Amino acid sequence: MFELYLDTADIHQIIRYNACLPIRGITTNPSILARANTGLSEFLPKVTEVLGEQARIHVQVVTESTDAMCNEAFNLRKLPFDIVVKIPATETGLAAIKILKSQHIPVLATAIYSAQQGFLAALCGADYLAPYVNRIDTTGASGISVVADLQALIDRHQLPGKLLPASFKNTQQVFGALKAGVSAITIPAEIANELLTHPAVQPDVDSFNQNWRAVFGQTLPFES
Repeated sequence: MFELYLDTADIHQIIRYNACLPIRGITTNPSILARANTGLSEFLPKVTEVLGEQARIHVQVVTESTDAMCNEAFNLRKLPFDIVVKIPATETGLAAIKILKSQHIPVLATAIYSAQQGFLAALCGADYLAPYVNRIDTTGASGISVVADLQALIDRHQLPGKLLPASFKNTQQVFGALKAGVSAITIPAEIANELLTHPAVQPDVDSFNQNWRAVFGQTLPFES
């Protein structure tokens, strides 16, 4: 089943979009939490209050050595929430992913900039793979091409890892990732808003309502 995540630590935005979208959970990174000036002890209970106990929350480690990443992951998993540990897909990160998966800890390999890098993370057992679409674009490569190539490799070799692309700056990037057949996606609140709006929609709705009221006034259709 497809999984839709919000890439935010703004609880008001989580409340807003949970009302109209089937939000599976939340993705965070150290920068997102720092900008919101919120720690996990404050943030995680608020998320589950809004999304429910089944909410899945992706939390990134901030240590750099393999042992430290693993220790941080073990402690994150002790928290009473459904936490997926985000590990950068670096050499030390891949070593940590191998260890964590041997302990059956759910992992997202993050900071993926190439299909090869993501494929290696998948081979190490990562449950989720997060290519950075827009950040890849800024390097001169194509983020959507990386997503499509990585998805093709996952499919061809029948690996269980799910692509969870991140780093979107426009809806066309989102659409491109969806067309590539990914199993999950995470979007910031501003992109969620763009996906839900189109300049032609509200004028149409207003016209329909005005035409109805011109004939029937305040009578509702089921009363007519």
